[in-house]
Amino acid sequence: MIQLSLYTTLGCHLCSQLEGLVAALANQKVWLHHIEISEDDALVERYGVRIPVLVDSEGNELDRGFELERLSAWLRERGWLDEAALTAFTTPPEATPPKGAYERGGRRFLS
Repeated sequence: MIQLSLYTTLGCHLCSQLEGLVAALANQKVWLHHIEISEDDALVERYGVRIPVLVDSEGNELDRGFELERLSAWLRERGWLDEAALTAFTTPPEATPPKGAYERGGRRFLS
């Protein structure tokens, strides 16, 4: 199990996005210890404009982990990245025409 700390604050939508990405991209179960920064002036000073910040057990921090490239590289360095999940995120879906669609005179219609 991967154990990480997440410096966050109430209502942080980027933190929620990061939580979802970590869960989807990790190659094993993830346990997140949420650290609320708003209750400590020192934490607000240190992390206020940087949240969400992920921290591994060795104290290595990742700012802006909600950016897919940064998060996947950080997870890969630690051997925690599910490469198949990353490929699924980065590969566009195959374009398939809608069922029941037809084209007449250059315009597409649904039947």
